[in-house]
Amino acid sequence: MSDSSLRHRKGEITLTVQGPDRQPLTDQVVTVAQDRHAFAFGNIGFDFVDLVGGPGPEGSTDVESFGGTDRLDLDRLGELWLDVFNTATLPFYWGRYEPRRGAPDTERLTATARWLAERGVTVKGHPLVWHTVQPSWLLEEDLDEVERLLRARIRDLVGGFAGLIDTWDAINEAVIMPVFDNGDNAITPLARARGRIHMVRLAFEEARAANPAATLVLNDFDLSSAYECLIEGVLEAGVRIDAIGLQTHMHQGYRGEEYMQQMLDRFARYGLPLHLTETTLVSGHLMPPEIVDLNDYQIPHWPSTPEGEARQAEEIERHYRLLLAHPSVQAINYWGITDHGAWLGAPAGLVRADGSPKPSYDALKALVKGEWWLPPTELRTDADGTVTVAGFLGDYTVTAGDRTARFTIDAANPTATVDLA
Repeated sequence: MSDSSLRHRKGEITLTVQGPDRQPLTDQVVTVAQDRHAFAFGNIGFDFVDLVGGPGPEGSTDVESFGGTDRLDLDRLGELWLDVFNTATLPFYWGRYEPRRGAPDTERLTATARWLAERGVTVKGHPLVWHTVQPSWLLEEDLDEVERLLRARIRDLVGGFAGLIDTWDAINEAVIMPVFDNGDNAITPLARARGRIHMVRLAFEEARAANPAATLVLNDFDLSSAYECLIEGVLEAGVRIDAIGLQTHMHQGYRGEEYMQQMLDRFARYGLPLHLTETTLVSGHLMPPEIVDLNDYQIPHWPSTPEGEARQAEEIERHYRLLLAHPSVQAINYWGITDHGAWLGAPAGLVRADGSPKPSYDALKALVKGEWWLPPTELRTDADGTVTVAGFLGDYTVTAGDRTARFTIDAANPTATVDLA
């Protein structure tokens, strides 16, 4: 894929560099370096919750779970994670967050979100509304009470975490929600009775009221025309959504550039940002193609193999290159850092269960912090104290001696004055 395909990810800025006396620094060597991508390169931060916040509340392990690591300490996991990613998704599944009514897991999630935010990471919550991983106590309530409790949960989460978590998957997998039949839950009957658009409106309007500044995502794995119909119905009903979430769990193999390009174009026509919310590619054998529901393929041991790791690395690079080239894509969230505790036991992590990086980790890092990154670079200001910096959109520093200033490359501001203090 040619470098020109990423023109929309790059910018140029002409800096006027001033010293402490506010006079231009003329004919002087300065060092510029990138600090952060504007693009959201994400991964789940589930593994950090136990490491930062300690053990979960009583009853939280009685419901479906994944994530977590006993092979890496916080420093090593943090080093691996932070060296590539700048956006973390944290788990707010109702059944694990509030396994006992009235006793939510607020303290641990707050501590984890703060730990990430202090390291420059944008934090996202997942999900506000879903029909899976539900608390058993919710089954005791009638539909009106379920809806009341669901609305209260949304307000409490979005309002309570405002300023710390300002991006949410507002509703997850609404296409299948009214007809989901894999186990009892209280949300499917509510969706069946009220309808999909009602559920989407409920999620977005309660969240918007609790935090008007939040970015709210409609998220689904069903990338068929059924999802398009839902999006169209929601938009026609006047519900404001901020981004379309597209899941691409590819346990059965990479779907290829042609499929991905056509799929992105179909959903881009709504004029909304596209978030690739859940991406996986496995480094072991591929799940059999006849499996329809990925949850139906869970085996005792699914090993990562040298051949699979080579394939995963190649496919990761192809996948990310194509996604970055599409102008509507605003975020990519990989679904897992390590194989230990991975979803469905699949070897989909970028790091092996023992903590050693796979080739896929190295391949992705070579893109995000290599090919798509401006390392410390020396430039010389001209007679007016100006210097032109070109690079990927994001945050940068400029340094002269022991003095540093920050600036941002974005499409809207081609010039700036920075004071080295």
